[in-house]
Amino acid sequence: MTRLSININKIALVRNARGSNFPNILTFAKDIETYGGQGITVHPRPDERHIRFSDIPELKKVVTTEFNIEGNPTPRFLRMVLENRPHQCTLVPDAPEALTSDGGWDTIKHKAFLQDVIGQMKAKGIRVSLFMDTDEDLIKGAAAVGADRIEFYTGDYAKNYDKDREAAVADHIRGAKLAQTLGLGVNAGHDLNLENLTYYKNQVDNLLEVSIGHALVVDAWYYGLKNTVQMYLGKLK
Repeated sequence: MTRLSININKIALVRNARGSNFPNILTFAKDIETYGGQGITVHPRPDERHIRFSDIPELKKVVTTEFNIEGNPTPRFLRMVLENRPHQCTLVPDAPEALTSDGGWDTIKHKAFLQDVIGQMKAKGIRVSLFMDTDEDLIKGAAAVGADRIEFYTGDYAKNYDKDREAAVADHIRGAKLAQTLGLGVNAGHDLNLENLTYYKNQVDNLLEVSIGHALVVDAWYYGLKNTVQMYLGKLK
């Protein structure tokens, strides 16, 4: 079964809007796990507009499933990850001012940099995933720099799903097959939702994990958190 990791950035965004500790993201993380969530994902950004760097050690204490930290490996981010040692770190090449992650690594251009960062993380026992587009040469590059997994950016898939879902997923199918031959695990994330998730999961081989935040949190406003987590898990069965 493909594992469901839930990104709680939007919960932190609501908390920060009022300058208090309500909603409490630690309580949310524990409840998500109680309701069946198989991992907690966070993406601290330099401006800390949602998850704060100070949240990371507190979350590490309470997460009992899998803790996945996403982000651009700036010196500050790298220090934080090495100090807190999550189960997985997903490296994302987003600019500091980016509203959301919308593209993957050029693993050829940044080969030396990625080899250095990945080496430091793996020395601490951290599994490393690279946020990637489906370009086959860049997937080969991900294997060459020592990544354990890749996470496919699925924003374009979601955007084109209603137009032609077969065409939208075709490059992901090919990319996942290539990744498997290279010994890379495959994760996926960005704009996956209750409508497009099952089709993606059924088409893409070797899909180990999906990370979903925005859509799941919005759905939880309508259906309730417990029910929504179960609905997403049902789409992965």
